[in-house]
Amino acid sequence: MSTNILNQARQARSSGVSSNKVLRNTYGLLSMTLLFSAFTAGVSIALNLPQPGLLLTLAGYFGLLFATTKFRNSSLGLVFVFALTGFMGLTLGPVVNSYLGLANGGQIVATAMASTGAIFLGLSGYALLSRRDFSFIGGYLIVGILVGFLAGLGAIFFEMPGLSLAVSAMFIVLMSGLILYQTSSIIRGGETNYVMATVTLFVSIFNLFTSLLHLLGFANGQE
Repeated sequence: MSTNILNQARQARSSGVSSNKVLRNTYGLLSMTLLFSAFTAGVSIALNLPQPGLLLTLAGYFGLLFATTKFRNSSLGLVFVFALTGFMGLTLGPVVNSYLGLANGGQIVATAMASTGAIFLGLSGYALLSRRDFSFIGGYLIVGILVGFLAGLGAIFFEMPGLSLAVSAMFIVLMSGLILYQTSSIIRGGETNYVMATVTLFVSIFNLFTSLLHLLGFANGQE
């Protein structure tokens, strides 16, 4: 009996150490990719690069995401993480530029950035401190993201501003849930690959920012 208890204690301690390592690596890599993405977005803004278009954006995103997933357990995974986040930064530049060119655009962008940071830190902090298991929302997130993605494509193709705003609001809720889900998965040992954890959190932050930007722009009468 005592031997079993000791073994369980060792396993729990080992699992905790492993989770903490994944968490540190994830947040370290996330910080670097956010800075790199901000740099590429800044270059895109400075050069006033045009939007690459929907097809190129989707092809680049899913292609680099596939490569990152395939090589997630090798050093190439890190290369593709930066390629993916850098590419997303380049596609973000024209979007931010379009808002900066509007009256009160700088304030809208700054508010969206501050709100994104506050939401991410607040949700991550809650998941870390409470250590609640949010795995139960995984299925809802998958369905919700798929529905939101298809609805977003519909809003673009059929030029439906109302649907586009609804999708943005929906993605704020979904990405908030994804931050809770991924953070919880890391600290509870469900996610052991910090490369994939970083990608998930980065995409959550990216979509959260662009969705807030869209809604704030509309609320300020800029769209």
